[in-house]
Amino acid sequence: MVNSVQLYDTTLRDGAQSEGISFSVVDKLHIAQKLDELGVHYIEGGWPGSNPKDAEFYERIHEVHLKNAKIAVFGSTRRARVKVEEDKFITELIKSKAKVATLVGKGSDLHVINILKTTLEENINMITDSIQYLKSKKMDVFWDVEHYFDGFKHNPEYSLKLLEAATKAGVDCLVLCDTNGGALPEEITKAVKAALGVTKVPLGIHCHNDDGLAVANTLAAVAAGATQVQGTINGLGERCGNADLCTIIPALKLKMGINCVSDKQLASLTEVSHYISELANMAPDPFAPYVGASAFSHKAGYHMDGVTKWPDAYQHIEPAKVGNMQRTVVSDQSGKDNVIAKARELGVDLSHAEKEVKDLIERVKHLESLGFQYDNAEASFELLLRRAKPDYKPPFELVDFMVMVESKRRSSTRETAEGMISEAMVKVKVAGEIIHTAAEGDGPINALDLAMRKALLQYYPKLKQVKLVDYKVRILEESTGTESQVRVLIESSDGVNEWHTVGGSTNIIEASWLALADALEWWLVKNKK
Repeated sequence: MVNSVQLYDTTLRDGAQSEGISFSVVDKLHIAQKLDELGVHYIEGGWPGSNPKDAEFYERIHEVHLKNAKIAVFGSTRRARVKVEEDKFITELIKSKAKVATLVGKGSDLHVINILKTTLEENINMITDSIQYLKSKKMDVFWDVEHYFDGFKHNPEYSLKLLEAATKAGVDCLVLCDTNGGALPEEITKAVKAALGVTKVPLGIHCHNDDGLAVANTLAAVAAGATQVQGTINGLGERCGNADLCTIIPALKLKMGINCVSDKQLASLTEVSHYISELANMAPDPFAPYVGASAFSHKAGYHMDGVTKWPDAYQHIEPAKVGNMQRTVVSDQSGKDNVIAKARELGVDLSHAEKEVKDLIERVKHLESLGFQYDNAEASFELLLRRAKPDYKPPFELVDFMVMVESKRRSSTRETAEGMISEAMVKVKVAGEIIHTAAEGDGPINALDLAMRKALLQYYPKLKQVKLVDYKVRILEESTGTESQVRVLIESSDGVNEWHTVGGSTNIIEASWLALADALEWWLVKNKK
């Protein structure tokens, strides 16, 4: 196995090909800086010959000071029957002023015949001409050997001949690509070892995740002798994505003993993952290995008892090493250790309150039977803890509410209705005074939210900072139709922090009312306004 590995990130090119993702030039510049801080050795910025945005990135990235990474420009080998110096895509690579050029070229005879519609010999010339020309321009050249593993399976002699030709042309790294993402680890190992038998040039590995094995295949290639790893943050990429560097980097460092980044850089991995998710306008995957919010969460009381006594009992690494943290999840499956640990996380010591803990567990089980769930509603659970204390004084109390939904009156011509109108009337008690307010909204929940705020803002004006940013409803027992129990989960934000609250009922309005009230109460308690 190798002793060192270079990290090559292609989030800005391959990752940007994910459905629904479109990075602006500014986004790409910011991501490049984050990747540099993480310790990535090469950052591929895009294909300047394909669109103006990528061309602009290469114009502006030279103004950015990078401490660790080199910028690579991506493009294809010269086209068939076109002189290399006249090929517009090759010209764009040189114009980018990048020090590293990554060329994509066919590594499979079937693709040469069926896609390029040219001869096997011309494909070799396309590759070698492009490498030699760019080397003459003082650029380092990596060749992405597209479809190498499929080509090796069908015609290994030709695929290996391509590697030999590129070696003679002066290529700096041969990146073996599982472009269709369908290879198995043992196939990767065999083909990498075969490549090592015909070239002394460093090998790279570039895997797609169509069979769910991109990370495993990448690590198998490293174990077999590859010294460059290509991938994307969070596994972004076309179809099922690329090999996920957020899993590969800690696996290389912590499992295989390859110090591809420093300890400090590794500890920033979770932050980098979430930062790029934010710029991609995607919610971070809570179940992602290493960096997900649930990666080190413990729900079963049996597990919680184990990690309380010995952290390694149900954790394969220390969460802090990748910038993550252990979480305790409280549910109807929880034992007292979960509740005590979760309370400790929230700043409440219940280690000597056995009866209080027992009562709280029973309370959680009862509420979850009514549709509540506290796995992802920590703010509501914290309020349960506080309300169990005899000295707790809530900032307000719910008294009553009423919601009306009706069709707006028809216009004077009586031809069309103007739509639906929702009105909520709310009673809340603050400092011994009952406040009765009403508000109209775009639907019953919005009307409730506005009416509650209208009442509370009289006493807590800074509550206007709090915004509802997500609202989810789940039907828990579909077989009972409109009588089904529903769970409402609300995410709120004050511009700095986010928190989740839950409500449950057979009435969606009541479930929403409870979740909304928790969201506002939690913020007021935490900020003591």
